[in-house]
Order: sequence, then C-alpha cells, then structure tokens
Amino acid sequence: MTGVLASQQIETLIATGALSSDTPFADGQVQPASLDLRLGHTAYRVRASFLAGHGRKIADRIPEFEMHQVDLSNGAVLEKGCVYLVPLMERLDLPADITAIANAKSSTGRLDLLTRVITDGGEEFDRIAQGYTGPLYAEICPRSFSVLVRPGMRLNQIRFRRGQAVLSDTELRALHDAETLVSGGPAVIDHGLGFSVDLEPGPQGIVGYRAKPHTGVIDLDRIGQYDPLEFWERLRTDRRQLILDPGAFYILVSREAVHIPPAYAAEMAPYLAMVGEFRVHYAGFFDPGFGHAEAGGAGARGVLEVRCHEAPFVLEHGQTVGRLVYERMSEVPAQLYGQGIASNYQGQGLKLSKHFRAT
Repeated sequence: MTGVLASQQIETLIATGALSSDTPFADGQVQPASLDLRLGHTAYRVRASFLAGHGRKIADRIPEFEMHQVDLSNGAVLEKGCVYLVPLMERLDLPADITAIANAKSSTGRLDLLTRVITDGGEEFDRIAQGYTGPLYAEICPRSFSVLVRPGMRLNQIRFRRGQAVLSDTELRALHDAETLVSGGPAVIDHGLGFSVDLEPGPQGIVGYRAKPHTGVIDLDRIGQYDPLEFWERLRTDRRQLILDPGAFYILVSREAVHIPPAYAAEMAPYLAMVGEFRVHYAGFFDPGFGHAEAGGAGARGVLEVRCHEAPFVLEHGQTVGRLVYERMSEVPAQLYGQGIASNYQGQGLKLSKHFRAT
C-alpha cells in the first residue's frame, strides 16, 4: 500500500535486513512514522560541505576535504561554525519501491544545528533514492552553539515512503472539513496548509527568543539543565512585529494550532523565498497524532526556527511563513505521537529545546 511507512512497517524493515546496524537497535529508536539515526564513533572535521555525486562514494571523497578526525567515544565538542561528517550506525538496503527522506529532530533544529544526511551516489541532501544500498552519514554544522556529542546520540530521523503520499489541495480541504487540521486562524490551503507567525505578546510580553552570540557548550545528553538566559535573549514587542537581523537565529511560534490525524503525517516546507529574506525550519517532520486529542493534544502550535539572510527583514504578526504538506500513512501507526511515548513537544506553544529549564 502506498504512503509513509508506520512504526510496525519500519520494524519489518529491520527484521528483513532492509535496515541494519552492527550495534543493536535501541528502545525508542522507532518512532510513529520514522526511525531515529545514531551517531557513530568518529567525526571528520571537513573544510566544506559536500555531496558524493553520481557514482561516487563518501568514503572515497573524505580525504579530499578532511582536516582531522575527532574520536567521539568519550564525548567530544563539535565547535560552532565548523563542518563535521559523522558515519551513522545504521545502513540501508532498501526495497526497489521504497524511498527515504531524512530531517533533523526537533531538539536538533531548535539548537540551530544544521544536520543533514548524505549517501553514496547522493546528489541531494536528506533525499535517499529508492532501492539505495549503503551507509549513511550525518553532516553537522553547529550554527549558534558548540555542542558535546557522543556515539549513539540521535540528531536525525529518517522516514520511508512507498509511492505517492502527498495530498492534493482538494484532498487536504476535504480532510480539514472532516478533521479540523488548523485552529486559531483560517485554513489557507495552497500547495499545503499555510501557517503564519504569532507576534502577539504572550506571558511576560515574550514573543520569541534570539540566540546569544557567545555562549558555553551544550551537552546534548543534559535534559532540562541549562538556564535559558545564558544562551537566549528574550524578545518582546508591543507593535506585533520584529526586525530580523541578518545571520541571527530565532525561535518563534506559529499563530495556528495544527492537528495531524493518526492516518497522516506532515512535513514543514519553507515558504517561497520571494516573500522575505529568511528561512523557517530545520526539523520538518510532524508525526501522526501530533496535536491529536486522543494522543494528549488539542492542536499544537508549530515552533519556528528562523534564520534571516542577507538583509534585515520586518516580520509581522500573522505573516505567512511556511506550509505543512500532508501525506497519507501506509498504515495507522501502532503508537501515536504523545500516546504513551516520550513526546517532548505535544501540546506545545513557544518552547525552546528540551535541554533548557522551563521559565
């Protein structure tokens, strides 16, 4: 059956060897519609980001770009502004009718860790061709904070598809009529479900956060341990607008609360570049059950990871900044997001990554 593969189907890929690892798969690694990928034991500091290119292997190209190796076995710091390549523990031997797409996990994106998957023969980041057989690598570029990493950490996730899964706008309107996909704003459907930024002052007048330029290291294993004020500047406005600074990184929130029914998944796509000089999102997967009432949510707002590009840009309350592309699941997952599993962001509003103490 066509669609995004559910958790039980991913388990079947593992059982049949289409997904394999020399290190046994860990509890919680299989998510409702994706598999978490784990860092291996070595990071290569490279002088530039690169793709393998058609017919070429990553391992053969590393010597062209390698500056030095970093042993992650006892933990090591990946420094802000540097590019690293880390072989992942998992490898693929995909059936001929299955493709895959990778993305950063939510907590990775909220730390401004540019993290992408590349493969042998790959000519695109995060896109894995049908029938691919070979290793997986994570390219990691910490943009705002240096981070301490160890083998087995999960910065990326991968989703598997069979056939065409994306809903047309007509299908999406019908699903919204039946399931109420968005609240807190109109359902703007045009090549997906549009969403906008919320700059209405919330508790303490805060509308978002901006990463501070000179901070300490974040140990990715330390959950709820860091003081947000050591790493983030709180943003306030009484005009319902922000001027984004080029090169700065922001955590904002969508005006709309979104809902992903159990038989669907969604991917956050950036808005057209012509509407403004900024990029929204690093972590773009929304699992089945996100914001779903029976899984502990009543709609949940999307956290926006925003980076401004060449010129200062005025972002205003209610401005459309992206869209959600909904996809059919091949099967309803055996476990939904927020239902009996560790789901850090169910029912969220404006929220930093799980590494920071609640304020």
